[in-house]
Amino acid sequence: MKILHLSDTHNCHHRLRDLPEADVVVHSGDFCMVGTEQEAIDFLNWFCDLPYKHKIFICGNHDDCLYGANSIGLDGNVHYLCNSGIEIDGVRFYGIPMFMGDCITDRQSSNYDKIPSNTDVLITHSPAYGILDFDDGINYGSEELLAKVSTLNLKAHLFGHIHAQHGVKEQSGITLSNGAIINADYSNLSDPNLINIKDA
Repeated sequence: MKILHLSDTHNCHHRLRDLPEADVVVHSGDFCMVGTEQEAIDFLNWFCDLPYKHKIFICGNHDDCLYGANSIGLDGNVHYLCNSGIEIDGVRFYGIPMFMGDCITDRQSSNYDKIPSNTDVLITHSPAYGILDFDDGINYGSEELLAKVSTLNLKAHLFGHIHAQHGVKEQSGITLSNGAIINADYSNLSDPNLINIKDA
C-alpha cells in the first residue's frame, strides 16, 4: 500500500500541486491556522475533491473547531479519525487528534492508552518523544506516546507538529513519518512524504 502523508498545511493546501499517486492520502492535522469553521470547511472541500481512493485525516492543535464533533457528514471514502480507526484493504489505521482541551487534562493519556494493539498505521499529530521532534534544542514529542508505541507492532507511525523535522526514517522495522510540510517560519512548503507499507 502506498500512502501519501502530509501534515501542518495551515491553510496552504491550495498551493499543493501535482501530488503523486497513492492508494491512501493521510493528513495528520493542523490544516487550519486559527481554527475557524470556515478554515475547516475550505480544507475539507479541497481534501474531499482530491483524486485518491481513500482519504484519512485527524485534527491538530490548530483545528479546535472540530473538538467534540463525532460526525461531520463526509463522502464515504473520506475518514475523520478521532480516537477511532478504519480498516482499508486489510490495513488497520487508528487516529488520535491533538486537541488542547485533551492535552491540558488526563484525557490525552487515556486516548493513548486506548490505541488498539492490532493497529498497523498509527496517526497522531504529536510525534513520540525523540523521534523527528527536535527543534530549538528541545525534544517536543510525547513520552507517553513513545511508551505506548513501544508496545505495539506498527508498520508505520504518521505525525507532524514539529515543522523543523519534516522527513521519514525507519526504526525497529517501523516507518516513521513527520509530514509537517510547511517550514518553521511558514514561508515554504516541502513535498509530502510518500511511503510504502506491506499490506496485511
